[in-house]
Amino acid sequence: MKLPVEYTDVESAAQRISPFVHRTPVFTSATFDREVGAEVFFKAENLQKVGAFKARGATNAVLQLPDDVPGVVTHSSGNHGQAIAYAAALRDLPAWIVIPRTAPYLKIEAVRSYGAHVVFCDHAERASTAADVAARTGAVLVHPFDDPAVIAGQGTATLELLDQVPGVDTVVAPIGGGGLLSGAATAAAGRPGPISIIGAEPFAVDDAYRSLESGHRQPGVENPVTLADGLLTGIGARPFTILQSLGATVIRVTEAAILEASLFLVDRMKLVVEPSGATPIAAIRAQPERFAGRRVGVILSGGNTDLAWLSRARRADAVSDPTT
Repeated sequence: MKLPVEYTDVESAAQRISPFVHRTPVFTSATFDREVGAEVFFKAENLQKVGAFKARGATNAVLQLPDDVPGVVTHSSGNHGQAIAYAAALRDLPAWIVIPRTAPYLKIEAVRSYGAHVVFCDHAERASTAADVAARTGAVLVHPFDDPAVIAGQGTATLELLDQVPGVDTVVAPIGGGGLLSGAATAAAGRPGPISIIGAEPFAVDDAYRSLESGHRQPGVENPVTLADGLLTGIGARPFTILQSLGATVIRVTEAAILEASLFLVDRMKLVVEPSGATPIAAIRAQPERFAGRRVGVILSGGNTDLAWLSRARRADAVSDPTT
């Protein structure tokens, strides 16, 4: 069966976007390696343009739009919106970003800083509001994850990782809509040797886990509440098809584990990563036996956070430490 995105699409995307995105560094932690009994390599997409891997997919998609396109519109909890605003600015195109009213202020202001128009909505009305904007303005919709060009662009993060760290046999990435993980699976499928693809997902919004376990795409969780605000969306049709076909799996993680993982990155690795991006660390800790003895690549998906979770984590530490 021909999949919506192939390895050659990821290779083409890498060439297309290379002048406009960073080749992000890879970090290691001897402390974490000892803890989980594996060699773990952290791809720091928190240091990417716009602070997230989303710059890759958005740039790949926007660069391929026709010359006469009147503008671009998308809906996003923040990072994809910033990425579309950035990519549209590269082409001097108007951009409308539909954002839930509950999105972090930092992400909203970042969208505005690229010159895009912000349109607020309720979380459940993101898609319909974006469709209304498209009908009113003629702007072309670039979906945050269920778009082949976006998926191919996101796959370039894993393509780079596999070039930077030979011998990686497992890739772990967060999953919300599935664009990053399906891109990772596509990139890995084109390389020699079996490479396991594992998603990290909060228990609070676990439709990707349920979908891959059941073999059928499941509805998203209604009104989900999680620290991982970048993972609130349900898995898309194209990402589900790719992930199911390529044998990806998902590990669910608790809110406490996400908080601890985010804090580990700040305290031990000196990396500011939003809770969504820290979920792979929580997943590896949750099931270390699956990773023992392996060479594991982790995509730290983004660093756009107001650090509100950090004060919560510090308070939790204080409560648990009898010396404070």
